[in-house]
Amino acid sequence: MHEMSIVQALIEQVEAEVEKSGQCGRVVGLDLVVGRLSGVHVDSIRFAFEILAPGSILEGSTLRVSEPAAHSDCRQCGARVQIEDLTMSCPRCGSGEIVIDGGRDLLLQSIELETFGQADGPDKDP
Repeated sequence: MHEMSIVQALIEQVEAEVEKSGQCGRVVGLDLVVGRLSGVHVDSIRFAFEILAPGSILEGSTLRVSEPAAHSDCRQCGARVQIEDLTMSCPRCGSGEIVIDGGRDLLLQSIELETFGQADGPDKDP
């Protein structure tokens, strides 16, 4: 299951982004974009997250996943059709002159932090 390595890389990316931001705090949520044609299974990502998040910077955080659809744009008939699977021909006219638009993303969109400030921790007075 390559989703385990994806979630491990996600943890490392979040750690780096939080450190780079200079913010102190707890990660409370993540927004992840997983396109329907990305080859990544969202259920497996959620499972891997449940296994790997405890003991990491993501422990106790919420994973929110959006799954944008892909579209087939036909150069022959001009149809733009939402597709669920990779296709080699236009679903409307059968032409092979199509362009697949979207649906292949795998992106950490945002990190939600419960911040304490740059120099202050949760137990420090302002």
